[in-house]
Amino acid sequence: MEIRILRYFLEIAREENMTRAAQRLHISQPSLSKEIKKLEEELGHELFIRTNKSMHLTDEGMLLRKRAEDIIAMVDKTAEEFSQLDSITGGEMRIGCAESVLIKYLARVIKEFKEQYPNFIFHIFSGDTEPVAERLDRGLIDLAFIVEPPNLSKYNYLTIPESDVWGLVMRRDSPLADKAEITFEDLYGLPLFCSEQSIKVDFPRWCGQNIDKLNFSGTFNLSFNGSVFVREGLGYLLTFDRLIDTSEKSELCFRPISPRLETKMYIIWKKYQIFSPIADLFLKKLREEYS
Repeated sequence: MEIRILRYFLEIAREENMTRAAQRLHISQPSLSKEIKKLEEELGHELFIRTNKSMHLTDEGMLLRKRAEDIIAMVDKTAEEFSQLDSITGGEMRIGCAESVLIKYLARVIKEFKEQYPNFIFHIFSGDTEPVAERLDRGLIDLAFIVEPPNLSKYNYLTIPESDVWGLVMRRDSPLADKAEITFEDLYGLPLFCSEQSIKVDFPRWCGQNIDKLNFSGTFNLSFNGSVFVREGLGYLLTFDRLIDTSEKSELCFRPISPRLETKMYIIWKKYQIFSPIADLFLKKLREEYS
């Protein structure tokens, strides 16, 4: 199974049309069709459902698509790393990030780093700890900024010198908007939104087994999307302070929960990980700032 053929397969999957994919790949349509047929014969399964005008993935095709995307991403990342060996004026790096205003610390380091290495290019993948750590484990990103205590058996880490503060985002016309702080009793019976990670990790620290009494009617991994639902009157969002616009001009407001709940942010990378030259220099910069 050649990398080139996997790229062909992914292009057809994206275009859902053999002719358009061939045009984008700059090869003839019969040649492309022949290569995909050989791939199907090699795997022993049909990968596409073919009609006169389109091609759609079979269940086997969807499985290969996921595997092929991972393989191509790893191949491209490896090629990038080798291309950086001869020059350390720049290079590319992939970083996973939780949704937090504390990634300002990452931004500050990148700003200083680019002054010395102006050709440095960064790619940010955002998400909860589980998908970010999964990409780190598979080698698709170099390091990650997460808001969950790291697994010390797998990762080295640094701690960001600040914490996120939890609270409730609500419409300004909510009766709770008159309160300075929100207690557990205030939340009882309300339709609440939060991330799945926080329901499992953060709020059991805050209210213990009483978490079962809270009505989590929806989950979001991006607080901004949750805030849109709040604005439309669907419920209340439990999230970090400073993620959502709650200025006086906004329809929404933020109130901290009591007792106060804070979450630390950590920079993690795999133990015994081999970094590209530019990534190694960037990690050294992070260590200087936050060790």
